[in-house]
Formats: sequence, C-alpha cells, structure tokens
Amino acid sequence: IMTDHEIEEFAAHFVDAVQRGDAETMRACYAPDGIIWHNTNGEQSLDDNVKTLNWFVETLPDRKYTVQRREVIPNGFVQQHILSATLPNGEPWQMDACVVVSLENGKIKRLDEYLDSAAGAKLREFGR
Repeated sequence: IMTDHEIEEFAAHFVDAVQRGDAETMRACYAPDGIIWHNTNGEQSLDDNVKTLNWFVETLPDRKYTVQRREVIPNGFVQQHILSATLPNGEPWQMDACVVVSLENGKIKRLDEYLDSAAGAKLREFGR
C-alpha cells in the first residue's frame, strides 16, 4: 500500500509525463490491463490512450496542464485541472477536466476522466 506522500509523488510524475508528451513514461504508469474511461466516449485501451496523447502532442504543441486541486483518496487520487493550448487555427483554447485515479501495486488500474464536452468538441474539429 502506497503512502499519501508516495501517491502525491506518483501523481506529479504522471502529470509531468503527460505534460511533456512522454508516451513511454505515461504508459509505464499504468497496469498492463489498466482502463481509461472518459465521460465523452467511454472506455479506452491503454494503446488508444497513447495514440490520443501522441495526437495531442502534434495538435497542441504548447499544451499546459494547470492543476487546480489534487486530493489523495484511498488507493489513488482525484485531480481537477485545466488544459490550455493554442488550437491549430491560432485560437486560444482551454478545457476543464477532473480525473479519478485508482492505483493497484503502484500503477494506474483505472482512470476516469470527466471532460468539458463543449471544449472537447471544439478540439475534435481538428481531427480524432
């Protein structure tokens, strides 16, 4: 069982990997059978989530995650953040999000992500 401090460090490491677009480090944070769920399109495999991250990196090279709040919960964490970037058409864009992360053996077993669907739809105009 991870301590609250270890969970905090894990969360910061995970968010940093996503921020940098480091798909390999992000993948290593997940259990092999980890599940990612989004309120906008349901469950996603880890492979599909890596593809999404790679698309984010290409589409939003200046993306920035601003963590508003992070709370350790039993065997995981909850985080609210804002993803800010410039859309390919030059327009500033941001999306509010919240993740609920369940950890098992020091890896993400399940990540439930709640996204602002209107902001997500705006981003999807650029593909994916």
